[in-house]
Order: sequence, then C-alpha cells, then structure tokens
Amino acid sequence: MDNAKLLEAIIVHAIDGIITIDNRGVVESINPSALALFGYRAEEVVGQNIRMLMPEPDRGNHDSYIQNYERTGHAKIIGLGREVLGRKKDGTTFPFRLAVSEVFYQNRKIFTGFIHDLSKEKAAEDKLRQYAVELEEKVSDRTKDLINLVSQLEEAKQEVSISLEKEKELSQLKSRFVSMASHEFRTPLSSVQLSASLIEKYMQKPDHEAVAKHTARIKGSVQLLNTILNDFLSLEKLEAGVVRVEKQLINLVQLAEEITEEMQLICKKNQLIVYQHTGSEGSFDLDPHLIKSSIINLISNAIKYSGEDTYIEFSTEINGQSCAITVKDNGIGIPQEEQQSLFEPFFRAHNTGSIPGTGLGLNIVKRYVELMGGKLSYWSELHRGASFSMTFSASKA
Repeated sequence: MDNAKLLEAIIVHAIDGIITIDNRGVVESINPSALALFGYRAEEVVGQNIRMLMPEPDRGNHDSYIQNYERTGHAKIIGLGREVLGRKKDGTTFPFRLAVSEVFYQNRKIFTGFIHDLSKEKAAEDKLRQYAVELEEKVSDRTKDLINLVSQLEEAKQEVSISLEKEKELSQLKSRFVSMASHEFRTPLSSVQLSASLIEKYMQKPDHEAVAKHTARIKGSVQLLNTILNDFLSLEKLEAGVVRVEKQLINLVQLAEEITEEMQLICKKNQLIVYQHTGSEGSFDLDPHLIKSSIINLISNAIKYSGEDTYIEFSTEINGQSCAITVKDNGIGIPQEEQQSLFEPFFRAHNTGSIPGTGLGLNIVKRYVELMGGKLSYWSELHRGASFSMTFSASKA
C-alpha cells in the first residue's frame, strides 16, 4: 500500500472528524466521522463554505478570521485548540474540541480541522454536577431536620410540667445530645464539604475517576448523617411515648432475606452476611417497622465492629409459639467491665476508637423489643465478637 492510499484509509476510518478547507473557507474534503457528527452527506458539504457548520456569531465572522490570518500571519481561526460549538443539519448544536493546522499541498495552502466530539463528556459532567447539588441539598435538609428536632425538644421541655428529677435527667440528656451531635456531625460534614470542593476542581480537567471517588465519599457521609439523625429521631419518639406497636403476621424469612441483600451493599471488603432460617413456619406476629429497624441496627453494628474478610451470622428460628432472631459477629467485642452499661443511652465502649456511632442503637433496639413483648439478650468477649438475640412468644388468644 502506497503512502497516499494509507493516508486515505486513516482519514476514512478515523474516529474523530477531519475537514479540509482552502484559503477562502470552502470545504474540499470531509471524512465519514465528521459527516455523522453534523448529519450531512458529503455532496451537501463539499464545495460549500465551512461557516455552514457553525452557529452564530462564528457563522457570520468566519471569513474575517481567515482574512485576518492572511493579513497578519497570526492563527486566529475560530476554535484553534479550543472547545467550540458545531451546528448540525437539523439546526441543533453540539460541543467539540477543534484543532486546526496549516498545510502546504501542491503549491497551495489548505487548512485541516480535527474535530473531537465532547457531547458525552459534557453530559457526564452535567450529570455529576447535578448529583453533587442534589447531595448537598440532602445534607442541608437533614441538618434542618436536626435543628427542628432540637427545637422540638426545647418546646417539649417548656410545655410539659415535670418533676425536678425528670427535668434534671432531660437536661443531662440534652447536654449529651448536643455534645454527641456536634462531635458526630463534624467529621461527615467536613468530608462532604471537602469532597464537593474537589469535585468542582476535578470536573474542570475532567478527572472522572477522582470525581467518582469523592461522590462515593459524599454518599457515605450522607448515609452516616442519616443514621445518626434516625437514631436521634427514634430516641425522641420513645422519650415522648408516641411509639405505637402494631403487630401483624409477617413473613419473617422474606423480610430477613430482603434486609440481608440490602445490608450486604454496605459491608466492608469481603465481609459476608450469612443468613439461615430454622423451622417449618416462616411467619410470626411482629411489628414490621420496629423489627426491621432492630435487625438493621444489630447488623449495622456487626458490620462496623468487624473487620474485612469476616462472616456475620444472621439467623431466624420459629418453633411453635416462639421466635428467635440472632445476629453474631467475630469483631472487637465488648469489654467485660463495660457490659453493664451496654444499653444506656449514648454509651460507647472505650475500644470503639474512631469508629462512628451515637451510642443509641442498642438502647433503641432493647426498647423496641420490649414494646413488642420480647426480650433482648447478648453474649460478648473482647476480641472474639458479640451475639445479640431477640426472642418473642406468640400472644395468647
């Protein structure tokens, strides 16, 4: 294959668009990729002025760019090495990166334009930008919910006449609430703020891998904020005495399988939730909202306090008139001397370190289980993990 045929084959099969024009701006050749981008046939473009492929104001100014270049020798052709807009046959526009080179061929001067379509890149950037905005709005909404919750607690204190001892307990609870909230919200909010700033920086390049990394970090922080806020809201409802138990016959096996699938998505690397059911029956009388919240809380703790490459055992058993639900891990365990405080609000064992949490989860689970007429029991040993079991008996007719 001679050089001319090789060059022609390269141009015809090039992924990017290639157009050549003379010094008057008349199109001399256009490759298939450029025709597909602009929506024309070759005979509709060749012999026409290149400005037909430009929207205003570039369309009206194009000839002056060429004349200016001929007069000064400075390359001021529109879009030289820049992002510009192209005009399709149907009148719509699209963004592309244009690089123009000057070529001397057969004793005359021609200009070659290389066109790289940016439509997909721009659409991806717009989608990421919108996602970042939505996440920021979600964080803002959750923060407003927290402020409203503090306000509600203050109003409840002012409206209800309570004993001096109860007032003292509420004051201590509020103090611990504010302290915990300020501490637990600071880290995820800082992470959201930093990641949002870096997303704006990386979208200018664009660096999609870095943007994806920081959007994942934002999602994780928002999930943590959501968990913290839900704990506070649940505690507030329990303290106000507005939690009502509505037992009904539920398919416990189906619910457990759904929870297992949902929680597996937030597991650490190579963590696996292993679920099994014992018994010929799969249904039992329980409050679906309270039992689901309790199970999720226990599995979340197992995920947090266990390492990578570990198993979390989740089991249900229905035997005659009784039901047992157990979550077992082989994580850091709870120190023996601290287990007596395990179900107190805001309690966190000293070995939890920097692992995030409010210290409210087990208190809420225990109260939910007791509201449903059940019992919460546990076993734990340092460095050997923990096991929590919720047991229920069928209501007598």
